[in-house]
Amino acid sequence: MNTATTASTSAHTPGGGQPLLHQKGAGIQAFGTLKQLPIGLGHDTRMYACQRLNRVLADTQILYSLYKKHHWLMRGATFYSLHLMLDKHAEAQLAIVDALAERIQSLGGVAVGDPRHVAELTAVPRPPDGVEPVPVMLSRLLDAHERILTDVRDAAARISAEGDEGSTDLLVSEVIRTGEAQVWFLAEHLVDTPLVHG
Repeated sequence: MNTATTASTSAHTPGGGQPLLHQKGAGIQAFGTLKQLPIGLGHDTRMYACQRLNRVLADTQILYSLYKKHHWLMRGATFYSLHLMLDKHAEAQLAIVDALAERIQSLGGVAVGDPRHVAELTAVPRPPDGVEPVPVMLSRLLDAHERILTDVRDAAARISAEGDEGSTDLLVSEVIRTGEAQVWFLAEHLVDTPLVHG
């Protein structure tokens, strides 16, 4: 058998190493639906939690993007410290994005992941495409945090009343506590305090 025949045969046999490219097929679970998982929570409880968590997930993905945008576009005398702080905050928000998505999946739902779908769900306003003054960028981040924290407090209370303590714990221990700390750091940069007194 010549080499060309061997190569041609192995490419068409199962396990021959050729990737099966350009596959298409019907979706296996639609957004907004649940699959049954034996976790001791009823369908309605899990459905409500997934709806609220997906909204928080969308807002948090936008907050992460805002942090990265402002991290890149930072200007002025405080550039270095703010550049580093905003990136650190972005990393913390990205960890929350992953935790929220995994919680939704563990409830049997489908986590919102496509940026275009995220944009449809978020309540965080879109910023201008260009560069804003530093205080405006920080204020924009504070506004996004406040919107998220207000919604998350309501979601945590309602989801807890439904009996889903796992989702409540995630919202309180990660989203709220991280958000509150980040708000503190951001707000302190907007205090008009001179470096020295004459």
